Amino acid sequence: MSKNNVIIVTGANSGMGKATAIQMAKTGATVIMACRNKDRGEAALKDVRNQSGNSSVELMLCDLGSLESIRSFCESFKEKYNRLDVLINNAGVILPGRHETKDGFELQFGVNHLGHFLLTNLLLESLIKSAPSRIINVSSGAHKVGKIHFEDINLTTNYSLWRAYAQSKLANILFTYELSERLAGTGVTVNCLHPGAVATNMGVNRKTGFGTLITRMLRPFFQTAEQGAETALYLATSSDVEDITGCYFYKNRAINSSKASNDKEIAKQLWTLSEKLVGL
Repeated sequence: MSKNNVIIVTGANSGMGKATAIQMAKTGATVIMACRNKDRGEAALKDVRNQSGNSSVELMLCDLGSLESIRSFCESFKEKYNRLDVLINNAGVILPGRHETKDGFELQFGVNHLGHFLLTNLLLESLIKSAPSRIINVSSGAHKVGKIHFEDINLTTNYSLWRAYAQSKLANILFTYELSERLAGTGVTVNCLHPGAVATNMGVNRKTGFGTLITRMLRPFFQTAEQGAETALYLATSSDVEDITGCYFYKNRAINSSKASNDKEIAKQLWTLSEKLVGL
């Protein structure tokens, strides 16, 4: 990892994203923390700079639940930086009750998949120009029970939190595999991972406090955010995987993902739908 490298980490204000940003900043690279909330982002920025000893860490606002915000982020990034070496799509959301993004998509599908789909596509030119470069998508073992509900992609009927979350995490892997094929020969690798059960605030509703007690009760059985970030860091920095693409990792090892995640026709169908939904 060179000090000239530029790295983007989404959801870098807390949990695994913050842990990832700290470790990436310790390499001396320029790290862009792509965060939705300005106040929490600025607080995290101070921590990342202090703990890494790297002043070349920047906060840039990016709400993955807003297509307009994503486009604005990418325009601002490309105006300031002429390269992108690593894109770590870490941000994720899981909340009780059905919610929608600013553009009317079911929240988990909209943020976890569509937001990162648009972000990545808008940054591909920078990644290809900077090759060899890497894209890392944080998925989850929850993808194994997931299905892409093409007949009702926003789950307007028969909604459940886990059905929505599993669909979004399956979409992450389908996106990874399809993108890796599209980028063959460019020098850009694309991999995804299951971080394991991690004690973060991703499932906590900040307004109602939902999930706080459950998270505290289960925390002894969870990994720390730092442990959960290890595989993403491995994929971002290790020479062992510099030529590996289109794989699903857990604990620094490539493992098999679900049968559904390897369905190439579903992957292509999801890609076409995603392009339409985000306006590409």
